[in-house]
Amino acid sequence: MNKLPNQMSSGWLNKVPEVTLGFWIIKIMSTTVGETGADYLAVNAGFGQTITGSVMAALLAIALFVQLRARRYVPWMYWLTVVLVSVVGTQITDALTDGLGVSLYLSTTAFAAALAGIFALWHRSEGTLSIQAIFTRRREIFYWAAILCTFALGTAAGDLATEALGLGFQWGVVVFGGLIAIAMAAFYLGANKVLTFWVAYILTRPLGAALGDLLSQSEKYGGLGFGARLTSAMFFVVIIGLVVAAQRNAVLKAEAAQ
Repeated sequence: MNKLPNQMSSGWLNKVPEVTLGFWIIKIMSTTVGETGADYLAVNAGFGQTITGSVMAALLAIALFVQLRARRYVPWMYWLTVVLVSVVGTQITDALTDGLGVSLYLSTTAFAAALAGIFALWHRSEGTLSIQAIFTRRREIFYWAAILCTFALGTAAGDLATEALGLGFQWGVVVFGGLIAIAMAAFYLGANKVLTFWVAYILTRPLGAALGDLLSQSEKYGGLGFGARLTSAMFFVVIIGLVVAAQRNAVLKAEAAQ
């Protein structure tokens, strides 16, 4: 049995949200925004990958600083950080692929190895990978390092499947959605909860990327032609609505606990 520090005595409360249907909806939409938002800023808005990547990385650093200093889960702060991680993770993979010409096979393998290394160090240090026990700063640093790596890995794996292997956006949504459904079914059938969570979490990134490309890309390239700006805006509106509701619930719970 892992010995965990007492939350109240350490002054920390769990820093991540409960895994509910709302969690998965926001997560998938955040990954879609990461894909379409990064494309819009770098291509449609004309900022280019270098400027977009630098600005987003700076904003992410600020968001992570604020997130790490908080002593409890704050919905708007947490999900803002996730959206920024999504954009930066996408930018990292795009910079390697488009800027440096790194093969998607190589980047997918490298990010998978990096994520496995983070998980190994995290488990060796803390004895658990459960997100129900993120209430020390060291665990939270491991958590966010893993999250960033899952976004970069998911972007590379998604592009590899839909583009390099010719799966296409529509089949990408079907295949990755089906794999997530299998992981969730395994969870409810008694499989390891931590393992099935992380498998599903990693797969939401290529699912979100395929969904974003399906909606935003032109019909010429197999998409529905909504465009990156409209797709990002639609998903942002839904994310904001869900996060506002989560923030309200968090405030009500805090008031009830007093």
